[in-house]
Amino acid sequence: MTASEALNLPAGNPFAQAWETPFGLPPFAEITPEHIREAYPAALEKHRAEIEAIKAEPAAPDFANTVEALERAGRGMSRLGGVFYNLAGADTNEALQAIEREMSPVMSRHWSAIMMDPALFARVDAVFRQREALGLDAEQTRLLERTHRGFVRSGAQLGPEDKARLAAINERLAGLGTSFGQNLLKDEAGYALVLEDEADLAGLPPFVVAAMARAAADRGHPGKHAVTLSRSIIEPFLTFSTRRDLREETFLAWSRRGENGGETDNRAIVAEMVELRAQKAKLLGFATFADFKLDDSMAKTPAHVRELLELVWKPAKARAAQEAADLAALAQAEGENGPIRPSDWRYYSEKVRQQTYALDEAVLKPYLQLDRIIAAAFDTAGKLFGLSFAEKPELAGYHPDVRIWEVSEEASGRHIGLFLGDYFARPSKRSGAWMSAYRGQRRQDGEVRPIIVNVCNFAKPAEGKPALLSIDDARTLFHEFGHALHGLLSDVTYGSLAGTSVSRDFVELPSQLYEHWFLTKEVMQRFCLHAETGEPIPDALIEKIRKAQTFNQGFATVEYTSSALVDLAFHSLEAPAKVDPLAFEAAELARIGMPAEITMRHRTPHFSHVFSGDGYSAGYYSYLWSEVMDADAFNAFIEAGDVFSVEVAGKLKRYIYSAGDTRDPAEAYTLFRGRLPTPDALLEKRGLAA
Repeated sequence: MTASEALNLPAGNPFAQAWETPFGLPPFAEITPEHIREAYPAALEKHRAEIEAIKAEPAAPDFANTVEALERAGRGMSRLGGVFYNLAGADTNEALQAIEREMSPVMSRHWSAIMMDPALFARVDAVFRQREALGLDAEQTRLLERTHRGFVRSGAQLGPEDKARLAAINERLAGLGTSFGQNLLKDEAGYALVLEDEADLAGLPPFVVAAMARAAADRGHPGKHAVTLSRSIIEPFLTFSTRRDLREETFLAWSRRGENGGETDNRAIVAEMVELRAQKAKLLGFATFADFKLDDSMAKTPAHVRELLELVWKPAKARAAQEAADLAALAQAEGENGPIRPSDWRYYSEKVRQQTYALDEAVLKPYLQLDRIIAAAFDTAGKLFGLSFAEKPELAGYHPDVRIWEVSEEASGRHIGLFLGDYFARPSKRSGAWMSAYRGQRRQDGEVRPIIVNVCNFAKPAEGKPALLSIDDARTLFHEFGHALHGLLSDVTYGSLAGTSVSRDFVELPSQLYEHWFLTKEVMQRFCLHAETGEPIPDALIEKIRKAQTFNQGFATVEYTSSALVDLAFHSLEAPAKVDPLAFEAAELARIGMPAEITMRHRTPHFSHVFSGDGYSAGYYSYLWSEVMDADAFNAFIEAGDVFSVEVAGKLKRYIYSAGDTRDPAEAYTLFRGRLPTPDALLEKRGLAA
């Protein structure tokens, strides 16, 4: 923590001084929403003063006094935002949500004013035009190019009227995205189906019953059981409950988040966001928002994205049709007539999986203890990248559930960063799982190491009982820890190029690749120990898991790819005035031939990846784009004959996990693998190869 991050505030405000806490961890216990509200005007004022100083610099523009100066500007605001936005997602309350609504348009105006400032851009542009003569190293060149491109894509070259219009669009989009996310959180937190009768628990294994009992108690219904919309409860309920009526009721609640009418309905928000994004793209010289967004990605064009999505769509749909027939046959054999409904799929597919692979989730789950899977993720990072993890119970997180580890380089003891793990679902946390940073890495003006957090929504166990995960939960933990390693291992000079600050369709490579190690025999045999007996998972069960990896992949691929195609279709509209989101969604699903038995993984009114901010808009495809790379990248270890190959891991760390955005993603991947990947490994991994 440096003095430049301190803000001009009363001494009692934690943001008024440098933090002398261990490792610079935010003093969470001292920070109140009122401190955050009070700090924002001071942070904005300080940032504006720093920008004005750059513009007023009497010396001719050069890399140091313009580009590096821009890197230094705003550190106080970044420290504040790192705390605020993480709390707003992981442990929010009405006061924080009010600040979020208030500040989202203010922050949009602030950044628009900076990125469209003609005098500031003139300095950046002057440096950019002489870049060949400046003697910059590769990272400095990359920073200059990315900085200049950021200004251009933010409207710096537009005329005054178009700048004003773009700024207004950005401000409105910021407010709409905040409202979308808060509406979704209210719908999710506000729903709980409290089950009164023992018969309502029919078919549920003990781990589901225990999670539902904890959820009911947390919501003021001790002694009862509640189905919530947390994936760690709703999905196993849909998988095991024999009550078709309750499966249908809860599935509809899950599927209709954000479209229930009233103040939390997101349909009008989606329509306006799609229209405004199209207008923004036009102002910036692009035919559609998808063209604008993808121009700064590995994919480059909507045509390239559609080509990949349609490559997997046809075989996935064919596989899903066969899967649906198998499920219908089983249902009919059990006396259920009529087609399989979306609320039935998980229930009957689990039965088919048990019959086909003798793989029972209830038998498997005791081997997947949360603490053991965390240890497995840490141990894998140790073997691949030489890291060690020491838990620091004396450090306080922002919630009692948060655990904190110091990450070190095992050979030298060098401090690498702090890792925070926040694993359990609660009403104050938005759904899903993610990685974020309270502080990013940089070397400019001295070494600053990162503070990284993983947030998940696993079901909290009964007091004194171990938390048990599903296979999907365990893979999610490894996935998010792959993102965490991307942040922790970052080793670059400039903060704006650090860690996960890479193109959207490259950022999922480190996370999706890391999932592969969980399913290796080397990891499972050592860390998957039975919660009651302590016995390691049997080889035969590992083999069943391996064989079952392509099971239900028609469903999984259709569920995901349909969401990506709908996202792309929304943002490929040239003039989407007054679009009806649900009608448009239905029309696109009809066009691609969506199976009636499956729904999108994220239906439009709760598609937070795309509409709660700008993150994955026109970019949900990126998980599949990255999967092309991750399937090919793991094959490098297979080809080496060792899933922990020191040589391959060294290249992976150097060119992918540590490099941030210091290189073009295609160049970075080629340096690691020697070539770019083809989709072949992806199709094989999903069992969709011809």
